Amino acid sequence: MIHVGIGYDVHPLVAGRKLVLGGVEIPHSKGLEGHSDADVLMHALCDALLGALGEQDIGTFFPNTDPRWRGAASRVFLQEAARQVVFRSGKIINVDVTVIAQQPKLMPYASAMKVNIAAALGIGPRQIGVKATTNEMLGFIGRQEGIAAMAVAGVDLPDEN
Repeated sequence: MIHVGIGYDVHPLVAGRKLVLGGVEIPHSKGLEGHSDADVLMHALCDALLGALGEQDIGTFFPNTDPRWRGAASRVFLQEAARQVVFRSGKIINVDVTVIAQQPKLMPYASAMKVNIAAALGIGPRQIGVKATTNEMLGFIGRQEGIAAMAVAGVDLPDEN
């Protein structure tokens, strides 16, 4: 039976941090603030996968109050979400993510992001959609105060009747 989950994440942009999206370090004057590397793309994907399993969000598995996760690469979180799918005898069908950022332009990095996501999830790059859009200069994203990501995941799970 196919289960679908949705994820969303947002972090503020701040000086003095690296910008990491999809596990790719992207040259920019600011990075995302957060307890881990603040990779909104991977965080949204984690929530989408966990949602497809009927689980709670990434913060339940990796609380930002736990010092073990300070500065952690979000790939670790995504690998754990994939492990949870396998633990439930499931299979990831596909994932799709949209990053919303006014700057920098992200599509030149989409292929590298797909490679990182595929490696973390143990699926092929053709099962992954990565898109980017702006917020048309509107709101906190338009003012370049933060970056957000939305994701959806399809997971095939055994029928649990």
